[in-house]
Amino acid sequence: MPGVGEGALPPGSPASPDAEPEPVLPEPVRQRIVTLTAAALPGLTADELPAPLRRVAKFAPNRRARLGGAAIATQLAGDPLFRQRIGARALADAGELGAAVVDGTGPAAADPVQVAALAYLARPRGWRELVDAAGATVRAEADSAVVAELVRDAESRATRAEHDRAIARVEADKLRDELARVREELGQLREEARLQAKSLRETQARERKAAELLATEKGRAARAAADHEAELRRVRARLAEAEAVAGASRQSAKEARSVDDARLWLLLETIGRAAVGLRRELALDPADRMPADFIADTLADRPAAAAPTRARDTDDPARLDELLALPKAHLVVDGYNVTKRGFGEMSLEQQRKRLISGLGGLAARTGDEVTVVFDGAERIHGLPPAPRGVRVLFSRKGETADELIRRLVRAEPPGRPVVVISSDREVADGVRRHGAYPLGADSLLRRLGRT
Repeated sequence: MPGVGEGALPPGSPASPDAEPEPVLPEPVRQRIVTLTAAALPGLTADELPAPLRRVAKFAPNRRARLGGAAIATQLAGDPLFRQRIGARALADAGELGAAVVDGTGPAAADPVQVAALAYLARPRGWRELVDAAGATVRAEADSAVVAELVRDAESRATRAEHDRAIARVEADKLRDELARVREELGQLREEARLQAKSLRETQARERKAAELLATEKGRAARAAADHEAELRRVRARLAEAEAVAGASRQSAKEARSVDDARLWLLLETIGRAAVGLRRELALDPADRMPADFIADTLADRPAAAAPTRARDTDDPARLDELLALPKAHLVVDGYNVTKRGFGEMSLEQQRKRLISGLGGLAARTGDEVTVVFDGAERIHGLPPAPRGVRVLFSRKGETADELIRRLVRAEPPGRPVVVISSDREVADGVRRHGAYPLGADSLLRRLGRT
């Protein structure tokens, strides 16, 4: 085998293979050539080793091809003699395969990479064809590996697709079931909406009917009020007739006076009770002037006197006493409006206790119904029990004490005297429109202070 390498044509001759450019080796062939050369380096003497490879020959076998690969490839391409020595040793180690390569043939069962590496090193006739054939085989194997990988990838994708298809079928079945359930619920909701719409129409019809009935009742109430006014006028006429009869009776004979007096008393008692009932229903204020005052103004002269006294205003406690003397009067107090005006230097708890205590004494003396209203936002839990006859209220969240007072006034029946204590002009105007008597906070404070 060594003779084959030595009998090769010297480099530079016209028929020498080295005269042609080096072929482009496939990467597997190049790595195999470097591996064969690295394995043969220790077998060469120091004189046979090129200077650049003497250090590489001392490397460990597993590092020789990896670290000295570039130097080995360069030396093989540029040193034909070195290549012939390596080729002779590689052909000798290859045995029958080396002999076949020297003959220019490559066994069909042989490794094409090994055949190409030996052909490159030995360079027999037709070695380029062997290298090209090995390259084609390597590329074909690479393409085959790529195709096989693509096939495996396609099969994997097909398996995943089948799995995904199965999952999609299951999900589709679930979605169909869910769609059926949603359609059923939609049908139920439509039926409920239809029933609710029907109920709404019936409710609206009832509301319209109630509004019509309310309008009718308002008309009846207006007519009843008109009849009441007419009855009041008739009663006043009867009262005038009774006064005339009483005057005539005083001028009649003594023997008939007792009978006339009895009849007059009976008539006046009847008229008086009717007048009290009408005053309660109409919530009339007590008269500031008496009938004699009108006679004095028109038919008599008044003697010179001092300046007239001041008319009682909304802060006069006497005015409050007159209103509380009315039958079944109801006193409603704006709590903090009174306490902050009368004793605002105290804490809220002390203000409430003082006002409620004073109202308890007033309720005990008058026997009237008393209600005191505070803003609920400042309510303190643990408030002591209210005195007998005094109702203590706190407005709920979202409602002020003023609104609760107006609600209390509107709840009272027409004709009942309701007295509201508050210096708030808006509160006073609001309750006055509903028939209540508004008085300032000072009237109650002065009344309690007098007590």
